[in-house]
This record gives sequence, structure tokens and C-alpha cells, in this order.
Amino acid sequence: MLPGSASIAAVRSFVAVLLPDELRRRLSLEVDALRRRTAGIAWVAAENLHITLKFLGGVEEPRLAEVAAAVEQAATVNAFDVALRGLGAFPTPMRPRVIWAGTAPAPAFVALGQAVDRALAALGFPPETRAFAPHITLGRVRVPRRDPALAAALEAAGARAFGRLTVGRVSLMRSDLSPRGARYTELCGWPLPPACDRALSDLVDIDAPEGDL
Repeated sequence: MLPGSASIAAVRSFVAVLLPDELRRRLSLEVDALRRRTAGIAWVAAENLHITLKFLGGVEEPRLAEVAAAVEQAATVNAFDVALRGLGAFPTPMRPRVIWAGTAPAPAFVALGQAVDRALAALGFPPETRAFAPHITLGRVRVPRRDPALAAALEAAGARAFGRLTVGRVSLMRSDLSPRGARYTELCGWPLPPACDRALSDLVDIDAPEGDL
């Protein structure tokens, strides 16, 4: 904020699940292949690939603490694994605006997205009007148009497997825009509770004699 300014600085923020290096590298190969098929798309840098749970837009800095507290309260879904698979586009592959990589159906992911949405709606952030569909944005079309070559490439990769993701942490992120692209910084992060079988294995050694339990 400039000296003497009466406005409060806003931080462009979102809540996300971050991806490990190996999955980002795998998806960047898909981006490279698509890049050779089409033009006019702003591709997301490999280091910025993630799954957005909730985009907040500009948040005044004094509110970030209450936003963080709300996200922490929502991070109660047990950790889970999900397969990343398939390429697609919103609204349709033939006239795309956003190119994405998807996930296998994961009720736990939907529950996590809904929990974050409810927690932030309680603070006045507009609730989502569409069902949460976890995906990784790979690129955004600069000028929407029919692109048969891209549509064919997406259709061919509609069920392609990219690996498995362990969703064990939720992050509150800051996005700084510049002519060189977006730079994302984690402001806070919270681990999800371990899955029940993991928690039980930590608490009970099933091979221990009964007297040791």
C-alpha cells in the first residue's frame, strides 16, 4: 500500500490442494504435447499446477487471520488418495475456455470442497453455485473458438492415467500477478486427519500380545 493511501491492501487468495513434484512433472508433459497441437492458450507453469478448493479473490490483509481460522476448521475430512486421470475442457472440448486434468470420482474430495465453501460462506464469501468438481487447470484459451485438433487430443486423453495423489494437506495461497505470470505463495497450511485405518495402526499394534494392549 502506498504511503498515505486510505485503502487497505488486498491479497489475491485461494484455498488449494498442492501437487507433489512428480505429478506436476507428469502433467507438464501433457501440456507440452497439447502445446504442439494448438495455439492461443495461456498454459499454467508446472510449478503452479494445483487443485483449487475455493477462489477468494482480493482479501483485505486484516481478514486473512479469520480466513485462515475458517479453513483450519474446515480441514476435518480424513486424508485420502485419489487417482488423477483424464483431460477435458470447460465448457466443452469443442469450444474450450479452460483446459483441465481431472480426478477419479472422490466423495471425500467433494466433502472437503463443500466444507471449505461453507466455512468461508459464513464469513461472507459468496458460496459456489455449481457442484464442486476437483480438477487441475492446465491452460486458459485466450480467444474461445472451435478447435477440432485440440478437441481430438482431449478426447484421446479422456481416460489417461497420470498417477495417484495423496490429499493430506489444505493450503491458503497468495497469488501475485505480474507480466511474467502468476507467482503462488503458501500463507498457511493444515494437515488433514489421518485416515481411520492409518490412525488405528498408529494406536494399536495388532501383532502385540493381548497383555500389551
